[in-house]
Amino acid sequence: TAHDDGTDRDDGTDRDADRPPHTARIGSFLARDGSAGAAVGVDLDRPHAGVVFGKRGTGKSYTLGVLAEELAAADGVAPVVVDPMGVFGGLEAAGGRVVDPAVRPASIPPSAWPQLLGLDPASGPGSLVWRVVADAVDGGSGDAADCDSAGGTSSSPSIAALRETVAAADAPRETRRAAANHLRLATSWGVFDADAPPVASLAADGAPAVIDLAGVPDAAAAAVVRAVARGLYDARIAGGGEARSASGSRATSDGLSRLPWLLVDEAHAFFDGVAESALRTLLTRGGGAPGVSLVCATQRPAALPSVAVSQSDLLVSHRLTAARDVDRLAEAEATYLAGDLAARLPDGVGEALVVDDATETAHTVRIRERRTPHEGESPRASRLSDAESQ
Repeated sequence: TAHDDGTDRDDGTDRDADRPPHTARIGSFLARDGSAGAAVGVDLDRPHAGVVFGKRGTGKSYTLGVLAEELAAADGVAPVVVDPMGVFGGLEAAGGRVVDPAVRPASIPPSAWPQLLGLDPASGPGSLVWRVVADAVDGGSGDAADCDSAGGTSSSPSIAALRETVAAADAPRETRRAAANHLRLATSWGVFDADAPPVASLAADGAPAVIDLAGVPDAAAAAVVRAVARGLYDARIAGGGEARSASGSRATSDGLSRLPWLLVDEAHAFFDGVAESALRTLLTRGGGAPGVSLVCATQRPAALPSVAVSQSDLLVSHRLTAARDVDRLAEAEATYLAGDLAARLPDGVGEALVVDDATETAHTVRIRERRTPHEGESPRASRLSDAESQ
C-alpha cells in the first residue's frame, strides 16, 4: 500500500507517464522541516481494508475524495462513495455521477426487516413483517434475499405489495395495523424501489458513483448501505447475465468484472444497525476471492468496532484529540511499529500518519490537493458577511 511511487515529488499535477501501474498518488512524504518529499502511492492492484481517521476539520473527507479521484483514474477498479453529508458531488468533474439512493426491498433479508423498522422480531408485528417479506422474496425458505442485492434477474416485491399482504394476513387486527404502519414509514423514506437498478451497475464503468444520503433518515441510510455493501460482495462472487449502468456500460447482472472499492464517510453511523453485518463481511471476507475493498472514514474512531481497525491493512489518521479515539488508534499498533502512534500524529490540516501493514511502516504524509471541487469545507460567518456587504 503506502510507498514511494518512484517519483521525486508530488506537486499535485498529473504525471501518468511516470506513475507506476495501479498506484494511487495520495500525497507526499512530509519531511521534519515541513517540506514535501517523495510522492506516496497506495496500491490499487489488490483489494484492501482501510480506515481514515480525523477530528472535524482536519481533512478526513478530503482524503477520501483524493482516494476516489485516484480510483477513477485507474483501470480495473471502481469507486462507490457513500456520502451522508452531501460533500462529494465534486467528483462529477472526474466523470462521476451522483445517484439518489434507491434499493430493492428484497435486498434486505427478511430477518433484518424487524430491526430496520424498529420492531421486536419476537413480537406479533415484527414476526408478521419477517414472515411476509420471506414469503414474498423466496417462498419463506430463509434469507436468500441477500442474493437479490447483487442486482440479478430475481424480482422484488414493492413496499405497497408487502403492505397489502400484511393487511390480508391471518393475524390479529392490531398486529396487522402495527405492521402496516411501520411499512408505511419505510415507504416515506423514499429509498425502496422494486425496480431499482442493480447494485452492480454502480461499479460497472469505473467512474465514481456517489450515493447521496444527505437528509435521508438514519434507518433508511443504513438500509441503503446494507444493500450496496452486500450487493457488491455478491456481484463479485456470482456470475452470468448482464446489466447496464446509468451511463450504458455493461456489467454482469449477477457479477462484476471490476474490483469495487466502497468508500464510506461517517462510517461509525453504519456499524450500529442493519448495515453492520454487511460491512463486517467486507472487512473479514471481502479481500479474498470477492476482491471488494472497504475504506471507512470517521471523525469518531471510538464508535467503530475493533474489527474495523484490526482487519485494516491501511490506516490513515489525521489529528485526533479525544482520549477514546486515540485509544482506538492504539489498537492498530503492531510489533513492527516503534513508539506511540498517538504521539506521532501530525497537527497540520491535510497532514496524516499513514500506517501500512504491507510494508510494515508508518510515515507522516501531506495529502495532495484535490483535482475536483471539495464541498466539505465548513462555512464561515466572515465570508457570509463579506458577501452581504458587496
